[in-house]
Amino acid sequence: MKKIYIVRHCEAKGQSADATLTDKGYKQATDLCEFFCDIEIDHIITSPFVRAIESVQPLANHLNLQIVTDNNLKERVLSSDNFNDWLEKLEATFNNHELKFEGGESSAEAGNRIITVVEGIFNSNHQNTVIVTHGNLMSLLLRHFNESFGFKEWRSLSNPDVYLLENRDNKVTFKRLWRGPSCL
Repeated sequence: MKKIYIVRHCEAKGQSADATLTDKGYKQATDLCEFFCDIEIDHIITSPFVRAIESVQPLANHLNLQIVTDNNLKERVLSSDNFNDWLEKLEATFNNHELKFEGGESSAEAGNRIITVVEGIFNSNHQNTVIVTHGNLMSLLLRHFNESFGFKEWRSLSNPDVYLLENRDNKVTFKRLWRGPSCL
């Protein structure tokens, strides 16, 4: 059985690729490290965005594991335009996976990026992998394995958040593990 822990990054100062974690986000990264301290991890792969790397750096240091970055895990671009109603536009892409706005990716395109990463891990020698990514991509991945995971569930994600994907005999299931610092 292979396990993949899908992690949404900790609280950040913004949405740009170079946005760092907030003070609270750095504390959350420490909480994540503590959360994983009794879980066997043999591989860490993350979005190249600074907030994703910083979210898992304490864990990588603790486990003495190299962080591997993968552009397929970067934040989804909804559009190159700034929409005042971006939340409604995002919701529309959950209802129509092929809907694509100027300069952006459809849900199908963005979802395929993270699905490719997960399939690669399932076909690798790694048994217990942590993937750090962004909320929208995380939601699209979870929806791939269970169509009932949609816009409402995306809105309920926290920063950070952790879901466990388990692949048993090519049947993939997932469950939410993160309950915040009180789970430690």
